[in-house]
Amino acid sequence: MSRTTRVSSLVALVALVVVAATPILAESPAAETAAGGDGCCFTNPRFTGTCKVVTGPDETCSDVLAYLNNQASVGKTYCGNTKVRGGWAQVECEGQASMCAAAPTSEATTAD
Repeated sequence: MSRTTRVSSLVALVALVVVAATPILAESPAAETAAGGDGCCFTNPRFTGTCKVVTGPDETCSDVLAYLNNQASVGKTYCGNTKVRGGWAQVECEGQASMCAAAPTSEATTAD
């Protein structure tokens, strides 16, 4: 193997590691703090507006974020029961957001 090929392979490997670690590094520290009834807001370029989720009793914002970013997840009604998976990021809740309950409740849901 030539030196150029080894350097190219090393650069490709480093790039792959950086891309794989980006979602882990991008996760908000606030994702761990909210639990049970707190509001968490999320955005996705393929979702119109901001999604606000009220966490369930044993849920955190990071649980919701992991669900939304898991390609195989099904069964929850977050963000208007969206099927958009991957690319979600937690953001600060500001102003009006789409309200999405973690589980069906008597509270009404609204959307922008």
